[in-house]
Amino acid sequence: MNNASKPATSASGEERHRILSIDGGGIRGLIAVEVLGAIEAILRQRYGKPDLVLADHFDMVAGTSTGAIIATAISLGMSCDAIRSFYLDSGAKMFEHSHFYERYKYKYKDEMLSQELRDVFGADTLLGSDKLRCVLMMIVRNSNADETWTLTNNPNSPYNARVRGERQLDLPLWQLVRASAAAPSFFPPEVVSLGGRELVLIDGSVSSYCNPAFQAFIQATAQPYGLNWKTGPGALELVSVGTGLAPHSRTDMQSKDVNLIYDATVLPASLILSSVIEQDFLCRLFGVCHHGIPMDKDLGDMVGVPAPGGTKLFDYVRYNLELSERGLGELGLSDIEAQSVQMIDSVAHIDSLTRIGKALAARDVQTAHLR
Repeated sequence: MNNASKPATSASGEERHRILSIDGGGIRGLIAVEVLGAIEAILRQRYGKPDLVLADHFDMVAGTSTGAIIATAISLGMSCDAIRSFYLDSGAKMFEHSHFYERYKYKYKDEMLSQELRDVFGADTLLGSDKLRCVLMMIVRNSNADETWTLTNNPNSPYNARVRGERQLDLPLWQLVRASAAAPSFFPPEVVSLGGRELVLIDGSVSSYCNPAFQAFIQATAQPYGLNWKTGPGALELVSVGTGLAPHSRTDMQSKDVNLIYDATVLPASLILSSVIEQDFLCRLFGVCHHGIPMDKDLGDMVGVPAPGGTKLFDYVRYNLELSERGLGELGLSDIEAQSVQMIDSVAHIDSLTRIGKALAARDVQTAHLR
């Protein structure tokens, strides 16, 4: 990992590390890209470097699903302009409908998505490649073992030890990213070979880590993982970027509407939404929250709320919005129909997603948030 260009200390000379986390959300990743572009612009002005990229500033970038695609691109040193172009040029192509006789298994083909990832990240680039300029973390679901895997290029991780015969660092990077974005019913799973076994991997969003922010904090600070970064405000900063909250709300809901079809179509997304909110809540509780939309009417934005025991562990900023009529209206985008941009495959509304991301960035991203 090449991170020599990052400022490693604060003005007082103390050790400082920065973590960037990006949620899953399919093509809604465009919202996050626009927010990240605003962050990159602020950092370029601050450091006086017009060609600065986010990998020059952040020590770790974490992502799940579409967040894993963005996180990997950032870790490889791509600018936000290049990442935006990738989504705009390839977004619709990556969601190519499967043959009608395959749609009972998955909605879209994976060939185009796989090819795009190979072209951008390199067919021969491994998770342990020196091309990665910071610590990269992504979430996948191992269907064979019924486990959620936190994959990282951290050389100190127990799963990356050279004495192991099954070293995750030797896996193709593009394939792991494809696995993290293999949303069930949307894309077929990704099969990877590890230690002579074939593993069936699916989207990391089907776990508690569609929002991987708090898990990234654990990876950076928990002793078994070997990074052991110092905690505390001023020493550790966590910036978390969402792709929009899309609750399935119905004012006309009746008990008879809860059936097998409802359970199969609504509950998975509801559980994922709950995990996204829970990770955000944990970060606001144990970190010094400098910005974030209100959690709910009782909690508010949690700015100034003390941690259990009184000790805060990091500085925290959360950028996200609710993709509802109210949430879009607060951004001045009442002309965009909320339902049209809530699905992870809303490729017909890429222009609207870009507008939402730009409006969110203009409203919320501030220089003072990046400490």
